[in-house]
Parts: sequence; structure tokens; C-alpha cells
Amino acid sequence: MMPLGRKLSRRSFIYAAAGAGLGLAGLSATSGNAEQRGRELGIPLLAPALASAMSVEAAIQGRRSERGFVPAPLTMGQLSQLLWAAQGITDPHPDPVHRFLRAAPSAGAQYPLDLYVVAGLVEGLEAGVYHYRPQEHEVGLHLTGDLRRPLARACLGQMFMAPAPVLIVITAEYGRITGRYGERGIRYAHMEVGHVGQNLHLQAEALGLGTVVIGAFSDAEVAEVLQLPPRHEPLYVMPVGRVN
Repeated sequence: MMPLGRKLSRRSFIYAAAGAGLGLAGLSATSGNAEQRGRELGIPLLAPALASAMSVEAAIQGRRSERGFVPAPLTMGQLSQLLWAAQGITDPHPDPVHRFLRAAPSAGAQYPLDLYVVAGLVEGLEAGVYHYRPQEHEVGLHLTGDLRRPLARACLGQMFMAPAPVLIVITAEYGRITGRYGERGIRYAHMEVGHVGQNLHLQAEALGLGTVVIGAFSDAEVAEVLQLPPRHEPLYVMPVGRVN
């Protein structure tokens, strides 16, 4: 994967080529309409639990990269906790400098990352792709339908992911951080996604769930399956669920 350190990235080329007949402009418009509906129909998540039966040390000791997912549903409480641990607000009283501070550190509190939840088996949640909104601690509808298998195919055919009840995709919008730090901001965004991934690993372990970080995928195919906004570059895909 190449970062947006060039004047024209692969994603930029793909969307520019839409006018030449690839049809992606129409997909982007569909995504925009779905996101607008999501803004109108935001689904609130449960408040996070700030204590659990498992210590941080035990979660670190037990953390493993898991691939034996079984098709058991997640609860809304589990999904809420995972998203909060990844990017949730931990200081709801911002000052003019630091804004709303989140669960994972970010250089200069610029927060260039977004989370997309590809949900297939979550109790009380329709199958679809949802965008996490940290400040509201809610998800907004991005696309309808179960896209777990198409996303697994976009991840170079790693179909072990498909039975997981949710696949969490972490994207970066580099402009949010390069505007302050220049090209160095790309490195900071890549550091930040590692922080978020580890938070998800440890929270999954504490919930009795498994996950694994997937970096082997076609950027263009993931973007097309999820109809990502043009500047949202996929960095991680993390299936989460119960494992054998």
C-alpha cells in the first residue's frame, strides 16, 4: 500500500478514471446518499464499561491473532465496547487545543482515522456497513446488505474472515494530519492505526472474542466494495468474533 505522499494516488486515479467508464462515480454517489440517510438515522451505541473482570496484564498475556471464527452473533454491547476502545471519546470536556480526546493517541490530536463496521451478525442491527461517529458514540448507515464475503474476497481471498460477525475497517484521511505536519503526518497516521489495532485486540480479548489484523488486500477493491469516500485510504481490516 502506498500512502498519499504523491500528487495522484491509486485511489485518486481510480476515481478520476470513473469518468472514463469505470462507473465508480455512481457508486460514490450512492454511498453519499446512504451516508446522508445515516446522518438522519444515527444509531446510538451503549455507554462503555470502564472496568472488567480481566486485567490489562491478563489481556496482554492472552492476546493472539485469531483466524478460526465461528458465525456467532455479537451483542450491541460488545460492538459498542469495541468501537469505544478503538476511537471512543475518553475526555468529553475538550479545551480549545486538544478537542475531544480519544482512546488511542493521535499526533496533535488531529485524528485522521475513521472506522467502518461491516456488520453481518449483530443482535438488533441490520446487516450493512456503518460509519462510527466518536463524538456522538453512534453509528450511521453507510451501505445496506451483508458485505462480509465480498470484503473477504477483496482481502486477497482470505475467506476465513467471512464467518466473523463484524469486520472493522480502519481508514486514514491523510489530509487531516498532513495539513499540520506535512509528509511526516503520513508516518504519524500509520503509527496511530497501530495504536487503534492494539486497543481492539486487547478489548476483544477482555470480551472473550478474537481478532487479527489484516493488511493484505487490494486497496482499490476494498474501496469499491465499501464505496469509501475518495480520500479514505484503507489501512487495516480486523474481523472480530468468537473463535474455535
